[in-house]
Amino acid sequence: MRSVLVLFILFLSTLFVFPQSNKIKDLENKRKLALREIESTTLLLNETKKNTSTLLSRINLLTEQISSRQRLISLLNDEMSAIAEQEAATEKEIVILTANLKGQQKSYARAVEGIVLRKQSGNKLLFVLSGSSLAESLRRMKYLKDYSQWRDNQITEIKEKQKLLQEKKAALEKSKAEKKALLGNREKEQTNLQKEEQVHKQEVSDASKKQKELQGILQTKQKQADNLNAQIEKLIAQEVARQEREAQRLAEEQARRERLKRERAERAEKAKREAARAAKVPPKTESPKEKEVSPKVETEAPSRETEEVAMATPTVTAENFKLSSNFAANKGRLPMPVTGSYSIVGRFGTQQNSRWRVTTNSNGIDIQARAGAQARAVFGGEVSRVVAFPGFNNCIIIRHGGYYSFYGNIQQIFVKQGQKISAGQALGTVYTDSDTGNSQLHFQLWQGTTKLNPEPWLQK
Repeated sequence: MRSVLVLFILFLSTLFVFPQSNKIKDLENKRKLALREIESTTLLLNETKKNTSTLLSRINLLTEQISSRQRLISLLNDEMSAIAEQEAATEKEIVILTANLKGQQKSYARAVEGIVLRKQSGNKLLFVLSGSSLAESLRRMKYLKDYSQWRDNQITEIKEKQKLLQEKKAALEKSKAEKKALLGNREKEQTNLQKEEQVHKQEVSDASKKQKELQGILQTKQKQADNLNAQIEKLIAQEVARQEREAQRLAEEQARRERLKRERAERAEKAKREAARAAKVPPKTESPKEKEVSPKVETEAPSRETEEVAMATPTVTAENFKLSSNFAANKGRLPMPVTGSYSIVGRFGTQQNSRWRVTTNSNGIDIQARAGAQARAVFGGEVSRVVAFPGFNNCIIIRHGGYYSFYGNIQQIFVKQGQKISAGQALGTVYTDSDTGNSQLHFQLWQGTTKLNPEPWLQK
């Protein structure tokens, strides 16, 4: 009964430890993601030249860096707490296992002592034959057999518990080592955070001395962004209207074909009846089998719209991008529209910048990348437009069925209008300003004529 109770307690402990292990693994994955973000931002900061026109970009990057660092420290704290909870549960298991093992070893020792004493006073055969009846002798044989089996089971159980106890102690030592390493990491990250906050403070101080100049830069950029937003809205509206007209034209063409098909069938039937009357022979009734093969009707070719939709929602996507064929089903899974290290430095929507007394509005996001980075398609589709806008260089619009993605500030273009592309396909190189070292891609996402915040759609 006691053994069953011990096993039940250990089972309950295991139920607690498994979720903790999953939680620790999840926290570890999030910590690694935060570290990658920090590494990416550090690379971008090192490549961005420090001058007046890049002060705001550097401040944005530092802000992202500090935010990622704070999140990393918080994750380290959570991970250490989870490991501490797991340690406590493991220590309880070790106490229970140790007590149970000692009790089982004592029980087995007493059994062995009893066997030794019995061997001294007689043997097994004599014990069996000394039964008062055949039935009793048989019961003694069965008892000896069961007793021998019990001893073997006891040996096996003791060995298993000893092994389990060793594993638990090893796991406990590993947890303590991990917690110690995490504690060291946390101290290092806190030191890095303090340094970054000092650099951020200095950058903001430098920028404050050039407030008027920076306000002018921001206002110029906002004018360019407003003009871009207006032009994109116009282009998207034109494209949606064109698609609606095309869909209507295809529907009318389909209706016309159906009407002509019915009219041909009616004329053929009428001619058959007239021929039958002229020959004074009742019109032959077609069997179902004949109807299947006659009259012969031309097979309708697939429409252009059908082909476009098939291209816009491919069942097989580019390597490393496991996406559903339905665009809307991939929210949170679309690949980042730039290759290599990146940092989102401009957000979607209206942003109030009280420090510089400027309000900015964006229909998309600005993604800073490394020099030489490529813009890539987030989903399969068709290149709808390739245009150029002041302040944003070359721009590409891709249609994905009822959705559209926009890629701005591209230097060298790899695709052309009307071209079918797949998810992850390179569209061109992101423009790098030789004076500042900045390489920023402007990315927008639309559902018809409705602009969407791209961030929740992208996999980070």
